Amino acid sequence: MARDRRRGMGLGVMLLAYKLHSIGMNTIPPVTLALLIGQCLLFLGIIDPPWNRYDVCLSAEHILYYKDYWRLILSAIEHSDDMHLYHNMISLVLKGRTLEKLYGSVKFAILVVVFTLATSLTYVGLAWGATEVLESYSYMKQCAIGFSGVLFALKVLTTHLEGGSRRYIHGMSVPAKYAVWIELVIIHVLVPRASFLGHLAGILVGLAYIWGPLKVLVEMIHATITGPYSYDRSHRSFGQSYTYMHGTVGPEQNYENERQNYGWNFANDQYEAGPSSTYEGRTRSTANIPAEELRRRRLERYQ
Repeated sequence: MARDRRRGMGLGVMLLAYKLHSIGMNTIPPVTLALLIGQCLLFLGIIDPPWNRYDVCLSAEHILYYKDYWRLILSAIEHSDDMHLYHNMISLVLKGRTLEKLYGSVKFAILVVVFTLATSLTYVGLAWGATEVLESYSYMKQCAIGFSGVLFALKVLTTHLEGGSRRYIHGMSVPAKYAVWIELVIIHVLVPRASFLGHLAGILVGLAYIWGPLKVLVEMIHATITGPYSYDRSHRSFGQSYTYMHGTVGPEQNYENERQNYGWNFANDQYEAGPSSTYEGRTRSTANIPAEELRRRRLERYQ
């Protein structure tokens, strides 16, 4: 049954508006911007579909036994409250500005759709497997909403592309290749309501893209839409010791203190939050270049 989605300007919505003003709407690529606006309008009730947000939450039971396949997509674009929306959308903007500029809008759109479906299907598979192995039907009934699973998959991809040997998670320096796994455990300990399976599904999907299977699928779809000889900007060198700005936004951007957001994913309201973490990794040759000059050069590489 449909519900009245009209909501006031909560703190999360106001924070999101402030951050987007600081970032600059004109700096957000079109597909990322469309995803952002669409989910905001859905949350605020300006788009008022014929379902309640928890009517479309993702559960293995509803997918496998009730064949409610729309949940594979709809669950990802719903949000439980304004702070949930705020954290997920800021994380989306940061990752989208990196990946959409690198891959191009068409391929990024394909990537998001494939990651959304793959993350939801992986979540269902993990829930079914946990039910069989642990003999507890509760995993089949767990229900999740939010974009954090997809954001975790995108996080794996951006971490891989940025290179570097270390990441900071909650103040701890850890090997980059283990960062998402360590984060998965830390969040599960610190936030008991966090969806461990939701985060794990996102990580596995990101790895499946990096290792090849999903990448082949995305490339095939992209070639079908744009033609087999379309220019692919992702073939550019991307793995130098310096990176995109990936976290700190707005006028306060400072390449001497680059940051990366880490997400939380709740069982009933997947949540992208948590302290930012300093990212290390630049060459000595850029150490004395002013921050604004670095920013200009890096933006020019992907224009």
